[in-house]
Amino acid sequence: MKGIYYVLLLYAFLMLPPVASLMESVMIIHMHMQMTLFVIIGFLLAPVLQKKFPRFFEEWNPNGIPGILLFVIVIFYWTLPRSMDEALNFWYIELFKFISLPFLAGVPLRDSWRKISPSLKNGLIILFTLLFILMGWLYIWSPNQLCNNYLMIDQITLGWGFLLTAVCMIIYLAYSYITDFAKTV
Repeated sequence: MKGIYYVLLLYAFLMLPPVASLMESVMIIHMHMQMTLFVIIGFLLAPVLQKKFPRFFEEWNPNGIPGILLFVIVIFYWTLPRSMDEALNFWYIELFKFISLPFLAGVPLRDSWRKISPSLKNGLIILFTLLFILMGWLYIWSPNQLCNNYLMIDQITLGWGFLLTAVCMIIYLAYSYITDFAKTV
C-alpha cells in the first residue's frame, strides 16, 4: 500500500508544468516516455481502484474485451500527430492526456490483461506492431512536417523510435512462439 503513494507522487511530478514542458519539448520523449509513463501509472494504480470499486470492474469489464477496446482507442488517438499538437497548444487537451492515459488506458489494460486469452494478447501485440511500423513509416518518410510544434528531425527520430519498438515486439512474438512458457514455471 505504501507503493501507491510513490505512484501518486510520480503522477503529480509528471504533471508539474516545468516537468511536462521539458518532456514535451522533444517529440520522442513526449510520445515514447511521457505518454508511456502515464499508462504505466494507470497500470500501477489499477489494483487500488479494483479493490475500491470491484463491482464496477466486474460489471463493466467481465471478460476483458471492453477494457482492451478502450485501451486500443485511447492509444490510437494519442499516436496521431494532430493529438500531440493539440496537447501542446490547448491546456484542456493536455489535461485530457493527463487523465485519459492513466485512467482510460492504463487501468483498463491492467484489468483486462489477465482476463483475455493468450491468442488475443498476441493479436493485440501484432496490432500494435503493425501500428508502430505504419506510424514509423509515416513519421520518417513523410515529405511534410506532421506536427507544427516539432522540427522535421524530431519527427524522423520519433519514426525510428516507432520502428525500433516494433522490432522489439517482433522479437518478443518470435521468442514467445518458440518458447513454451508452461515449462518454465
